Amino acid sequence: MKRLLVTAALVGAMSAPVMAVELPAEIAKRGSIKVALVPNYPPMEFRDPATNALSGFDIDLGEAIGRKLGVKIEWQETSFAEFMPSISTGRVDAILSGFTDYASRHEIASFVDYLRSGPQFFVQQSRKAEFKDAAALCGKKVGASRRTMFPAQIAAWSEKNCGTNPIQFVGTDGSADARTQLRQGRIDAAAQGNETLPYIMDLEPGTYATVGAPIAQQFTGIALPVKEKALQQAMLEAVDALITDGTYRTLLAKWKLTDNALEKATLNAGQ
Repeated sequence: MKRLLVTAALVGAMSAPVMAVELPAEIAKRGSIKVALVPNYPPMEFRDPATNALSGFDIDLGEAIGRKLGVKIEWQETSFAEFMPSISTGRVDAILSGFTDYASRHEIASFVDYLRSGPQFFVQQSRKAEFKDAAALCGKKVGASRRTMFPAQIAAWSEKNCGTNPIQFVGTDGSADARTQLRQGRIDAAAQGNETLPYIMDLEPGTYATVGAPIAQQFTGIALPVKEKALQQAMLEAVDALITDGTYRTLLAKWKLTDNALEKATLNAGQ
């Protein structure tokens, strides 16, 4: 594909430095990047209840990347199941939606990683005294979204730490369902990405308490078509530029994600 040289304009106070990057000709001509998302994963992306506007860390980061590259971000809502098909068929140019970089996805998409996270156990605040550490969860019912790698990660942790008294895993229809089952007492604990828990705990003060540290490390990334090397490099450079100029840290602090920071963007670091 013929490439065009695109020079990013000086737009927006948070991303002032000018960048000269190479973008695919179609994107350069269109002047925009089509980005898929599912806005149901606060604080990463969600619709503001008051305005119905897209909000969240990924939204702010995406808009800042667009300013760095001198293009608009065209947000396109889809379903989680359509993420990989939308990339492989070219319906979108990227996925920026709290999407985890797993090696099993690298055949279809390459990931520019911009956040570190991991599954975290939590319980009802009223039962906090029962679970002074993660080992207290052995033999208990623990729920987590069956659409993630959390079931496998919890099973691996249980096998390593619980011996003959393993965790009883309960698959749920997403993290919100796991929290509902936890509040109803149908499970003893739940697990979800530690990048989401501070926000959720602020929304529901006094409801939950974390248990132990994250049980695994994973990376959240911008998914891009494998063959689009120029676009991958442009995104990598844009994220690094936002890290360098302080925009990245400012956005992390805004959404209480400082503990999840990366010092530098990486490519396909997921396992």
